[in-house]
Amino acid sequence: MDAPLTPVIERKKSTLLSGLLLLFLLAMILANLGGNMYGPLMSLYIKDLGASVPQIGLFFTISSIIPLALQILGGWISDSVGRLRAIAFGSLAGTLAYVALILAPTWEWLLLGSAFFAVGSSLVGPSFDAFIAEHSEEDNRARMFGITQAIFMVVGVAGPLLGGWLAKGYGFKFMLMVAGVLYAAATIIRVGMARDAARGAGAASHRPLTLASLGSNLSAMLGLLLGGGVLTWILITDGIRDTSFALSMNLLSVFMQEFGKLDLTQIGFTNSIFGLFVMLTTIPAGWLADKAGERVAIAVGFLLIGISIGGLVLLPPAVLWMYAAGWAVAGIGVGLISPAYQSLISKAVPAHLRGTAFGLFSTSLGLISLPAPWLGAQLWQQVGPRFPFLITAAVSILSIIPIWLKFKLHQEEKD
Repeated sequence: MDAPLTPVIERKKSTLLSGLLLLFLLAMILANLGGNMYGPLMSLYIKDLGASVPQIGLFFTISSIIPLALQILGGWISDSVGRLRAIAFGSLAGTLAYVALILAPTWEWLLLGSAFFAVGSSLVGPSFDAFIAEHSEEDNRARMFGITQAIFMVVGVAGPLLGGWLAKGYGFKFMLMVAGVLYAAATIIRVGMARDAARGAGAASHRPLTLASLGSNLSAMLGLLLGGGVLTWILITDGIRDTSFALSMNLLSVFMQEFGKLDLTQIGFTNSIFGLFVMLTTIPAGWLADKAGERVAIAVGFLLIGISIGGLVLLPPAVLWMYAAGWAVAGIGVGLISPAYQSLISKAVPAHLRGTAFGLFSTSLGLISLPAPWLGAQLWQQVGPRFPFLITAAVSILSIIPIWLKFKLHQEEKD
């Protein structure tokens, strides 16, 4: 029993960021640089194509429906055919999404691009988290998520700033073309990695895509989700939080333009500040979660997010540094939460179910929050533009109570 210990320790020290993982992250950076170029400005692009505020809310509600049928399937495909192959398939769909966004003549046509992105994200999202979990040990799991996200969040700094500058100077469609070229480069890398993986020794371990296999995975996951343990409480609390965020966050760039009096470049700048502080926070956040427990990082993160969102909508107009400071606080909050959440879920789920788990969580949360963007737009119109944001802030702070009491991983859930 003593012999394997030294190789395990050496592997943890020497391959925390292996060559394979670095190439994997390079592709993720290229792909998501494009996503962060247009993502924070998407509601303004929809508005530019003729949509009203209620129609913007309707767009994001409809866009939320499509992934619900795909996230679980994407996670199961990832568990069955392998993480890299699933990501390659998803990247091909994402490339088609950019074509649809660029060629869309009206805002309704953007739904086609959203559908392709849903296919892509349903395969890439669960596979990314599962891949990182499989390249780490349990005692450094949160730290590993923190390090990879810090590298990955380069896109959160550069993307919004570059996207805002290109959209203001050359128009939305030119900005989308640049983002599409970056995504195409990532797709080439991913397809190459998937081909190498298919020829490798792990290819023989892939399981067939059968209904029986899907049913087995779902049955096991539902048992964990309904068992009353930490996964149950993650589902409950994150569902409530996700709904409150969906009420308002898709409209934040519109609020900053109309009431904050910021232009596209300034909005992109504030989103870059957010990404910068997420990037600076994730590594110490991973260390904190590994040392003090995931619930500590998550609880503090939600407190900061609630304070920042509530403060952003109460700021005076055209005071850029105040908006930047508010986004910085939100970035610290998200940076604290993200690695801790992913670490906690990956520890509570068996390795062969991780893709299904991350996909099922996305689907469950999406079902809960499905009508929220439309409802948030109605609250904006009927009650006031600040009201949906204040709800989001209040829910974030109140979520700390169940997080602190229930986010404890018992020994039987680790086994």
